[in-house]
Amino acid sequence: MEVVDDQAAMLSNYEVYSILKDAKQSKKHSHQNVATIVYETSSYLEKTPCGKQSEEAVTKFLQALREFKLTKLEKLQLLNHRPTSQVELHFLIAESEERFGDEELQKILEIVESTLDAPDSE
Repeated sequence: MEVVDDQAAMLSNYEVYSILKDAKQSKKHSHQNVATIVYETSSYLEKTPCGKQSEEAVTKFLQALREFKLTKLEKLQLLNHRPTSQVELHFLIAESEERFGDEELQKILEIVESTLDAPDSE
């Protein structure tokens, strides 16, 4: 994976993790500090929901959310945080009480659970 235009859009944690994994494998770091940052950041992200995600899962997740009128930022937040309760959804989706009913919020949670694997608990 290659960053073509760093100002084009926001990246998900999964995309950052993929870039860092590629960078770690290439081992073309000009400074030890860069290698340390790549290692520490990828080690952290590995323990978050993105550590279990795949390109196919992310695509399936985004396709399943099409029926809801969510902004790109809200979809990104859902992808990065992998919420497990309606309370978490209220923090990630602006004005969720006004925009969605309880059934719709529950369906969003079901989509998250069915398409995105949970990270390993420590």
